[in-house]
Amino acid sequence: MPVTLPAIIDTWFDARGWRPRRHQMDMLAAAERGDHALLVAPTGAGKTLAGFLPSLADLIAHPTDRLHTLYVSPLKALAVDVRRNLLTPIEEMGLSISVETRTGDTPSDRKARQRVRPPHILLTTPESLSLLLSYPDAALLFSDLKTVIVDEVHAFATQKRGDLLNLSMARLQAINPTLRRVALSATVADVDAYRAWLAPDGDIDAVTPVMGEAGAEPNVAILIPEGRVPWSGHSGKYAAKQVMAEIEARQTTLVFCNTRGLAELIFQELWSVNDANLPIAIHHGSLSIEARRKVESAMAAGKLRALVATASLDLGVDWGNVDCVIQMGAPKGSSRLLQRIGRANHRLDMASEAILIPGNRFEYLEARAALDAVEAGERDADDFRPGSLDVLAQHVMGLACAGPFRAEELLAEVQSAMPYSALTPEAFDHVLHFIEGGGYALRAYDRFKRLTQDDDGSWRVSHPRFIQQHRLNAGIIVDQPALAVRFANGRKLGTVEEGFAAQLRPGDSFFFSGMALEVVRMDTSDLTVRATSKQARIPSWGGSRMAMSTRLADRVRHFLAEPEEWHRFPPDVREWLEMQKLRSTLPQPGQLLIETFPHEGRHYLVCYSFEGWNAHQSLGMLLTRRMESQGLMPLGFVANDYALAVYGMKPVTDPASLFSADILDHEFVDWVEQSSLLKRAFRDVAVISGLIERQHPGKRKTGRQVTFSTDLIYDVLRKYQPDHLLLKAAWADARARMTDVGRLGDLIDRAGQTMLHVTLDRVSPLAVPVLILIGREHVAQTAAEDALLMEAEALVAEAMRAD
Repeated sequence: MPVTLPAIIDTWFDARGWRPRRHQMDMLAAAERGDHALLVAPTGAGKTLAGFLPSLADLIAHPTDRLHTLYVSPLKALAVDVRRNLLTPIEEMGLSISVETRTGDTPSDRKARQRVRPPHILLTTPESLSLLLSYPDAALLFSDLKTVIVDEVHAFATQKRGDLLNLSMARLQAINPTLRRVALSATVADVDAYRAWLAPDGDIDAVTPVMGEAGAEPNVAILIPEGRVPWSGHSGKYAAKQVMAEIEARQTTLVFCNTRGLAELIFQELWSVNDANLPIAIHHGSLSIEARRKVESAMAAGKLRALVATASLDLGVDWGNVDCVIQMGAPKGSSRLLQRIGRANHRLDMASEAILIPGNRFEYLEARAALDAVEAGERDADDFRPGSLDVLAQHVMGLACAGPFRAEELLAEVQSAMPYSALTPEAFDHVLHFIEGGGYALRAYDRFKRLTQDDDGSWRVSHPRFIQQHRLNAGIIVDQPALAVRFANGRKLGTVEEGFAAQLRPGDSFFFSGMALEVVRMDTSDLTVRATSKQARIPSWGGSRMAMSTRLADRVRHFLAEPEEWHRFPPDVREWLEMQKLRSTLPQPGQLLIETFPHEGRHYLVCYSFEGWNAHQSLGMLLTRRMESQGLMPLGFVANDYALAVYGMKPVTDPASLFSADILDHEFVDWVEQSSLLKRAFRDVAVISGLIERQHPGKRKTGRQVTFSTDLIYDVLRKYQPDHLLLKAAWADARARMTDVGRLGDLIDRAGQTMLHVTLDRVSPLAVPVLILIGREHVAQTAAEDALLMEAEALVAEAMRAD
């Protein structure tokens, strides 16, 4: 029997001249059967309404005064935006359905009231949901919960926030076994993998896949710069005038950048050529809440002509008046590009318009590969991995705050969460005893004794102070040590990382929040500034850079090996590849090309592996250590997403010996243990697991204090308990997140089987983009920049000479 909409919703659709889409009705049908559901539909297809439609229909048919639907978003801004868009139809239909948000920005009095008198629909984040579950009344609050909707599931399912959410859903399912789980996404490559992630106990057949209708094909172009595609750089700032011309020709443009530092740079470049004085703004995660909300409101009201943004606005923010998206630099993945393209138009029947601005010649190939992938319907693969133990420790402590538990019952519940389905009783026991006393190396300290086991075998929190400590410090996102940027009147503009702030002195100036700011003074927590017209620098933020996805890397490799495709490229890119083919060679797909050559008294080895900046940085550290042991006198290395260049005083005649597989067993372990990587990873897992608190009642630790505390504990554990749970978790993080060891391993495997070593008498055309990076890391003076520019021009001339 076909499903039908309630009359009041049907009338609302009719009044707008709309009909519900097939996938919206399919979601309603899945709800009526009681099935879990995964909806994959393009942006503009009414995906969010499809997720909420069954809840609205059920609330109309069966009014209640209890919490009915929980919507979980990866971003605070998205929860606020969805509330605005959901309230409109509810108010227009005259429905008595309440909708509220609960995020870290929600006032404490409203949070307290929500637990007593909840709305019908609550919009929240994984962290806020986890905190709700830490209260003794959680079972009562969620006892009648009918549906959990996970939006933009692709954005965090494979990460630690996804681990936390899956554990929270397992607890909600235990409270109410009839609970339905729903997930929404526009960009999922492996539908079955996400069905398994969403389902209780990983039962893929319990989740109905609902596929949305295809929308209009996006209209995506690569901007060819006036002049030639640059040899180096990744910002696309050379095209500022052309980008400004595109902004002037449109109603509203979103300009996406891959990093916060790049967003600040591009905003300044655009502002400097904004001759028409159009209203443009900037948005990224380090700006204050007030600054972000002000910009979001201005965009929603149509008051801005352009907004420069980072991934802070990648997801689901619905501004219908955006008519073009511009991506500065390469997109790094087809799924990310599609997500960003989808921010334009929000109409399924209208083509979204987007423009890519490649930063250099390799990025042109990457941009072309991304366009081809989008046209072919290819999405980036997602890497699901076992759930993190530091996240599990935080979750277990949170549930203990809600009341005593029995280990065997909680283990079964945890194992019903897909990321932890393979968790062994022994591993779970290690987590419990870690929370109980910190591990045997820390058992003498009372501040680590958070759990106690009673005579009947149940576990409970040792002291009420640990409950307050947990709720103050819980969370998965671990910010780098940071200082607040403030005007003298106390107005906060946002935060900069401690490492960048440490480079500043009173009188120095930097760009932030779109302004040039001069440092007035600095203390342990604040950087006091004033506006200035002085020359300023761009702040730097830490964290891993986005690597080009493996599928885009494969497409770029194919471009190099298929000259018949080169007619699609600009003349200078084509000339570059033709000269490389003449002077050296171009690698075949799967082949690892190694070039060695002398240049200005040094000897260079360049490896073209396309495995991303993080993997190349790690490999550079390992190769220079091995070269040192072989007496090759390495001097340094530089890397981009496409290649790694190592240089030294002696030539490398046998690169195969440098790339042997045991480098990951010997040099890798030594390097990670001796570098700051493991300590940085340990700091994060120690904070997430609750071993180290960031905040005390009424005050917050500085980043320096947190780092000092974790470094002391790290040294104790390395010495007395090297198999400690948190050291294992830190190693897992360092391998996966910081060094990208998976792609590094692929690179080493490929080297052993397919290495092609070419010896040249001088630099090759393909090597120019990475060699130009030498000397550019810390350049600040104009004279130095000019010298480097002249050096780059000479390098290009030498590489592109045919003889």
